Amino acid sequence: MKILVTGGAGFIGSHVVDAYLERGHDVLVVDDLSTGKRENVNPKARLHALDIRDKKLAEVFATERPDVINHQAAKANLRESMDKPGLYADVNILGSLHLLELSRKHNVKKFIFASTGGAIYGEPEYLPADEMHPVNPLDPYGASKAAFEHYLPVYQANYSIPFTILRYANVYGPRQDPYGEAGVVAIFTVKMLHGEQAIINGSGEQERDFVYVGDVARANLLALDRGDGGFYNIGTGAGTSINDIFSRLKSSTGYEKPDVHGPAKAGEVFKIYLQADRARRELGWQPTTSLEEGLHRTVEYFRTQG
Repeated sequence: MKILVTGGAGFIGSHVVDAYLERGHDVLVVDDLSTGKRENVNPKARLHALDIRDKKLAEVFATERPDVINHQAAKANLRESMDKPGLYADVNILGSLHLLELSRKHNVKKFIFASTGGAIYGEPEYLPADEMHPVNPLDPYGASKAAFEHYLPVYQANYSIPFTILRYANVYGPRQDPYGEAGVVAIFTVKMLHGEQAIINGSGEQERDFVYVGDVARANLLALDRGDGGFYNIGTGAGTSINDIFSRLKSSTGYEKPDVHGPAKAGEVFKIYLQADRARRELGWQPTTSLEEGLHRTVEYFRTQG
């Protein structure tokens, strides 16, 4: 099967590419390399360095004729989205729609979309949040993901393009960018390994559902032939506080500096974790990597990266 992975040079996307290649699929990557890195791209995959909004993407579709689109590419910095809502709408809605239109014109057989469970539900009315929880994002990033989700059933109904939506919890693991605003595990890990002061935003009692990137890649693998027309939370069902993450990483890295708290960030949900029972029933997916093991793998990755 030939699969086009957008954002395949990025943190999550590169792991998805690896998983597909390991199963023997033919994989091409579309990534503008604004946040993704060439070195993340598996050498067995073919990289097209393009923005998903670029008109040249039509040439890639015409030449490669992919069977499946796995759409991981997005502007994904929640805090940046508060300052640049137009940019997030342009890339995450219009760019994604461009990709979907090309899928229609070139008879793509399936469209897998990486959405967000961490930002789409807003401040939860109940926990863990399941897929039937009201969608009420608090930031333009979450709003842009929610908006594009609505196009997929339209294209399935009118153009017979099956889709599967995966709503990720807070994904962490090797290759995560430690220098952006998102990705607290990577940010803490690198600062601690370098002996720099790591800052906890707010009280640190905020809770997130931390799911290991290898488990997320496996969900994308299962979605190739399951979950048509469905949307699925991909998380652990348990919340972990930022203070707990800080403490675990402090122990793993041998960090000796004191805990320091800074101001809370605008637009952030205080507590969110996801029920993933539907993914277990319909995709055959459940997380298999414990938080302890996942953090250990992440620390060792960044330790070997220097």
